[in-house]
Amino acid sequence: MDEWKRVAWSDESRFLIHHVDGRVKIRRLTGEQLLPSCAADHTQAGCGGIMLWGTFSWAALGFVVVVEQTMKAVNYLSNIADQLHPYMAFVFSTGNGIFQKDNAPCQKARIVLEWFKEHNDEFHLMSWPPNSPDLKPMEHILDVMKRQLRAQTPPCPNISTLRDRCLGIWCNLSSYVPKTCGIYAQASCSCFEGQKRRNALLSRWS
Repeated sequence: MDEWKRVAWSDESRFLIHHVDGRVKIRRLTGEQLLPSCAADHTQAGCGGIMLWGTFSWAALGFVVVVEQTMKAVNYLSNIADQLHPYMAFVFSTGNGIFQKDNAPCQKARIVLEWFKEHNDEFHLMSWPPNSPDLKPMEHILDVMKRQLRAQTPPCPNISTLRDRCLGIWCNLSSYVPKTCGIYAQASCSCFEGQKRRNALLSRWS
């Protein structure tokens, strides 16, 4: 648990003006499938959206930035230099912080890896497998954001409103941080212990 408290988690996710990723369950009688009351309007591609990239740790909610275009190495380098660096220096002032990155192509670029190497005395990188079971606490934080966004009325009329609402929700997520880290620390330990038991069982039968 102590090591988890030293990790800054990061991830990015897309937020849409109109949520189109899920299904809505209804009850209807035979022959009612075409009635307006049994159908839901659908907007192609959610009428647009924004991409957010954020970071948080056990100690404090971190920054979030709106990714205006595809995240390339140059953009990512600018974000970690301008946003991540001061955050890690403030939260982990003794240099014992660990930053988790999720192996996106832009994060593996040479200029990015060189930047991390230059700042290795200030914080370290966490090794993250390409095919991980998605046990990052950040997944839960982003899900909470999307749920709160869908609960707001009226729906977002445009990208500008969507951006403002997302940033407003993010700024009020501090209460979720310690609880989320604790839950996911326990989940990860359970996952690792389960894998160790499976490996031991397989080795006995091999």
